[in-house]
Amino acid sequence: MMSRMMMFLYGVVCYAVFFVTFLYAIGFVGNWVVPKSIDAEPTTPLAQALLVNTVLLGVFAVQHSVMARPAFKRWWTRYVPKPVERSTYVLFSSLALILVFWQWQPMGGVIWNVSNSTGRMIMHAGFLFGWLTVLVTTFLINHFDLFGLRQVYLHWTGREYQPIRFKAPGPYKYVRHPLYVGWLCAFWFTPTMTAAHLLFAMLTTAYILIAIRYEERDLVVIHGDVYADYRRRVPMLVPRISQKYEETPAIAEAESKPA
Repeated sequence: MMSRMMMFLYGVVCYAVFFVTFLYAIGFVGNWVVPKSIDAEPTTPLAQALLVNTVLLGVFAVQHSVMARPAFKRWWTRYVPKPVERSTYVLFSSLALILVFWQWQPMGGVIWNVSNSTGRMIMHAGFLFGWLTVLVTTFLINHFDLFGLRQVYLHWTGREYQPIRFKAPGPYKYVRHPLYVGWLCAFWFTPTMTAAHLLFAMLTTAYILIAIRYEERDLVVIHGDVYADYRRRVPMLVPRISQKYEETPAIAEAESKPA
């Protein structure tokens, strides 16, 4: 059995692996700095590259979704201590992404190319906006809980873990999934869209739309009427600027009561 200190150090290592992977992902998708990016020189036949890349993204999608389901967590924590369950999920997700980066097969072929300097600037700005949105929105809902550090820290200090209560700060008042909006911007805003990048963007978009359905089903189970009310009143991905979410008094009172 891992000691409290070992669990904490394990959680820190898992987080470090995630953060390095996140930074590498920016370079991979944006064709910046990294040794092998999404649009590197093709080295395999198109059909083979298409198959390999589809399988790689499928592996990530299955891992990322299955390990996030409550039923899997109940089974998984029979073998993995609960304080490091989230850190282990983060580690496996990072490893699945690293596999994508390592084995990705560039495909060549240009779908669109924005040559105008202003247009390219807009595309780059949208790309950076997407990654910044992803990072900022995780901090709005508790970044360290999302990536497992809060769990191992509380366990290390001898305090009982309490789940984060539902809240809708900032952009969450206008769309239910601003984090996914950030991912979509990061994947689709590019001045040069190649066949490989288009495949990546299309498959990840499809995954996001499917994942939202399962994620929201779990959130309704966890938060009950609070989240059900939120889902009825707030759009999924496209905001209605003239309208934002405000808690009703009954909902706010119910959420403030101890679980």
